[in-house]
Amino acid sequence: MRGNRTIRRSLWRWRRNPLRRREDVLEAWILLIVWLVIALVGPVAGVLGAQVSAHSAAQRRAERHAVTATLVSDVPHNALADGTTGGRVDATVRWTASDGTQHSGKAAVDGGLKAGSRVSVWTDRQNNLTPAPPTVTQAGVDAAFMGAASSVAVVTAAAAGYYGARLVLNRRRRTALEDEWQQIGSQWGRTAS
Repeated sequence: MRGNRTIRRSLWRWRRNPLRRREDVLEAWILLIVWLVIALVGPVAGVLGAQVSAHSAAQRRAERHAVTATLVSDVPHNALADGTTGGRVDATVRWTASDGTQHSGKAAVDGGLKAGSRVSVWTDRQNNLTPAPPTVTQAGVDAAFMGAASSVAVVTAAAAGYYGARLVLNRRRRTALEDEWQQIGSQWGRTAS
């Protein structure tokens, strides 16, 4: 019983009513469109955002490959602010590409390694050093986050559009009400002749 009253109360803009204004009907249509955008476009944006992110990660994994490189010089231990050691340090490495050409560059390696140590680095198709591509798990998490962010962006934009339209419509309603009060107020005190 209570649910029927709530539904009837929320649908008042669609019923005939002498107090209903054009702004009320326009607001009802805008709200309907916003709900349709949220219900239809939000999930589609989420799926597309996730697919784009997953495709981008797969493409990065396909374009990059691991190679074994040799450290050119000793790598110092990386001292952290609390006095402990750990983390990775940029060091110069040298590697041979699949076409036999020699390359060198700076790569992040574990601290404390000696010159001549073998390390694994990632290169792209032009044999330039690159960061490691995301793992399948990382790509899945990124895709899920991107999908959720895309959906939230659509919902936020739709809600912001509705509230912006509502502010404009409320301003128009207030102006119309003030005009009507002015007309009624000018007739007060007049006596019927």
